[in-house]
Amino acid sequence: MSADERQRPSPEALLEAAKAATRGQLRIFLGAAPGVGKTCAMLKAAHRKRSEGVDVVIGIVETHGRRDTLALTEGLEMQPRRDIPYRGRMLQEMDLDGLLRRRAQLVLVDELAHSNAEGSRHPKRYQDVAELLAAGIDVWSTLNIQHIESLNDVVTRITRVRVRETVPDQVFDTADEVEIVDLTPQELIERLNDGKVYAEAQAQAALKNWFKPGNLTALRELALRRTAERVDDQMRAYMRSHAIRGPWVAGERLMVCVNESPAAAEVVRRTKRIADRLDAPWFALHVETTRTRSLGEKAQMRIADTLRLAESLGAETLSLPGSRHIAADLLGWARNNNITQIVVGKTTRPWWFSWRHGSVVTELLSDAGGIDLHILAEDPTAVPGGDDGDGTPVARPRRPASREISAYVTTGVMVAMATLVGRVLDALVSVPNISLVYLAAVLWSATRYGLGASIFASVSSTLAYNFFFTEPHYTFNVADPSQVLALIFFCAAAVLTSTLTARERLHAETAHDQALTTTELLAFSRKLAGIRKLDTLMAVTAAQIANMLEVDALLLLPDASGRLTTMASSPAETVLGEADLAAASWCWDRNQPTGRGTDTLPGGRCLFLPLRTGQGTRGVVGISRAQPDFRLTPDDRRLLDALVDLAAIATERIRLAKDVDQARMLAETEKLRASLLTSVSHDLRTPLASIIGTLASLRSFGTRYDEATRDELLGSAQDEAERLNRYVANLLDMTRIDAGALEARREPCDLADLIAAAVRRCQPALTGHKLKLSIPPGLPMLLLDEALMDQVLVNLLDNAAKYTPAGSTIEVAVARHRFSIVIAVRDDGPGLPPADLDRIFDKFYRVREDADRARAGTGLGLAICRGFVLAMGGRIHARNRNEVSGAHGAEFLIEFSPELIAEAPAVLPDAVPSPASP
Repeated sequence: MSADERQRPSPEALLEAAKAATRGQLRIFLGAAPGVGKTCAMLKAAHRKRSEGVDVVIGIVETHGRRDTLALTEGLEMQPRRDIPYRGRMLQEMDLDGLLRRRAQLVLVDELAHSNAEGSRHPKRYQDVAELLAAGIDVWSTLNIQHIESLNDVVTRITRVRVRETVPDQVFDTADEVEIVDLTPQELIERLNDGKVYAEAQAQAALKNWFKPGNLTALRELALRRTAERVDDQMRAYMRSHAIRGPWVAGERLMVCVNESPAAAEVVRRTKRIADRLDAPWFALHVETTRTRSLGEKAQMRIADTLRLAESLGAETLSLPGSRHIAADLLGWARNNNITQIVVGKTTRPWWFSWRHGSVVTELLSDAGGIDLHILAEDPTAVPGGDDGDGTPVARPRRPASREISAYVTTGVMVAMATLVGRVLDALVSVPNISLVYLAAVLWSATRYGLGASIFASVSSTLAYNFFFTEPHYTFNVADPSQVLALIFFCAAAVLTSTLTARERLHAETAHDQALTTTELLAFSRKLAGIRKLDTLMAVTAAQIANMLEVDALLLLPDASGRLTTMASSPAETVLGEADLAAASWCWDRNQPTGRGTDTLPGGRCLFLPLRTGQGTRGVVGISRAQPDFRLTPDDRRLLDALVDLAAIATERIRLAKDVDQARMLAETEKLRASLLTSVSHDLRTPLASIIGTLASLRSFGTRYDEATRDELLGSAQDEAERLNRYVANLLDMTRIDAGALEARREPCDLADLIAAAVRRCQPALTGHKLKLSIPPGLPMLLLDEALMDQVLVNLLDNAAKYTPAGSTIEVAVARHRFSIVIAVRDDGPGLPPADLDRIFDKFYRVREDADRARAGTGLGLAICRGFVLAMGGRIHARNRNEVSGAHGAEFLIEFSPELIAEAPAVLPDAVPSPASP
């Protein structure tokens, strides 16, 4: 690092400072225990602020009946509380929305770790404070040291009381100011005895439990140390933001291993404290194996809760699939991610568990290499009972009782069949190792039903072999002592074989489940690749999530007004209530999970996740189950994240494709604009120049021209004016077509009359050409727009005259066919280049090869013809005559179906195949 770089402020520190400048300031009054005077200190400081002209409002202050505290609230504005019904009674909570509307400069919020009543927007008061801070409102709050999450287990060991209401360390660490309110243990006990903290009966109970001098001293030390750590953090942040050099930590990175043990939460908290002391980033890693996949629902929920706890404490959490060798998986990930220290809990397990599954701690100790290892012993008193805390031991999910009984009954039948086979073989031939017959039953039961049934098969096979095949027969006695050893080894071999087989069966089932999930994800990704519409994508995604996770799924996207609406759901009848819509809107606005199982609006029925893409949040995914307390396991959450990520990628692809189409449309629009400007600048100015020149000559020199010259000049001006009129009419007609404002007024028309009128209008253009009309008699009247059809014929005749040499023949022919009436305009010129046939009717397009032989034009005539013919219900296309008859020239065909015949004859006579048909 260069000297200049060392003198620059830290970009991370400057970014944090910039973020802090946009939000409110948080000041925490920290105490070692209740009653030290935190609330009073906060209120006294608030009075000083109010005297300085600061707008102060009390959001909520809990006086607990203390007269001194109540007296200090006088003179300060207090926001009325909000009533929340709860189990037949009304609870009062802080009115968060009212405070946001009031927008005071400073809001006082007592008891930061308080849990809100059910039905509140957030389950915790510190989350309400976070919303006030995000709105730019300064907040002062109070907190006791025992409520900081990472110190929860330490406080429990000191006081023997588990504190249920906690605040994540991140909330405390992001406080802008921490003011410690301190009292000596003796002063606090005196306040308690004087009734200044609790009522007399409650105070006496507190003195016997929490408020012991030793407890208060330890808590006081924790508060002072934690405040010192916070001050040190602020000092280092100041040094980084001001480029002050100092001794920096060498870049430690910690990883904590998470398992299903009830003590895993304590290990995570201790890792948080180690990481804070080292100022190091840390990770919480859970490795899923075949054993962890078969754990009970409570154990899996405990893993998910522990990972969420680690995330709330600032760790980066992840759960990855692993093999049987958990230690190797942990060390492999640690080395790939430059982990310098690993923290693992040494759980209390029976000896047979380590014998069967191995010891992760032992393997880590032998293979850790240069990685430091912290082994934290499990505290058996941390959670009463050493299990879930509710007396429920960790266990594998059990099959239904009927399936268990069926498995053991079937296994017993298989052992009986093996016995029968052995008896038959023993009677027919001399088999020295007849006991091998029972291994078939053991292996079959292990493969089919798992470990329990295979152990039962092993024991029952040993007993059956003893009863039927060892002397004396039909008793469980053993005459030969050597047979006893043989029976023991047979049972051991059967148990070992069944265990290995059952384990491989579990591996095979796990591999099958993973392969099935991978296959479904691959099929889903392929399905998404072919989707082009957003509504179809949403429907497919909702169905896939509902099918793979066995949940009710829905996807919400914002409408034109920005309001979230349900785009797709599976099942289709899934409807959101008001509470769930509020949770979904919160998820969309804040780009964070909300609803069931989260820290925001957890009382909802659904869990909502943001549908994130590289360009931001595009929508919200919601899931729910029939169970009112459902939560996703880590495996389910990883699968849901994979599905949501695939849907997000497909959403981004559709958006990008739409952007590409819009860009292409803009390019085409720009191209048309350029063509129009070229046409206006050349094709319209040319006749104008001719008209202006003629009129100027007549005005200046009119008396010098004879009558014939003046007539010739006026005729030339009139021709150019009519030419200009046609150009302007074409532009206006094209505008009507593009705007969709063209409506055909159908009325019976005679084709012969229409053709004759068009020929008369084009007589000047047709001068020098031979005209041939082929109109059979008795043509039926067609329901057409006379003005539009006349313009179509005029444009086709004018186009033929432009692109054919003088003296060539132009033919207009009408033919009646069984399924159409066709009008053909033919010429015997050079024809159309094959490359131009598909674009001949595009706007502003002209055949380049003939442009030098054609008079100036806008390139709109044929495009207008197509628009008018389509508006009247017909079809028009062009081709070269040599494709049909071998003649020279081009041919334009207009087809009208029999539905447009005003008075159709009873039977249309057969004719030759339509010239429009290939």
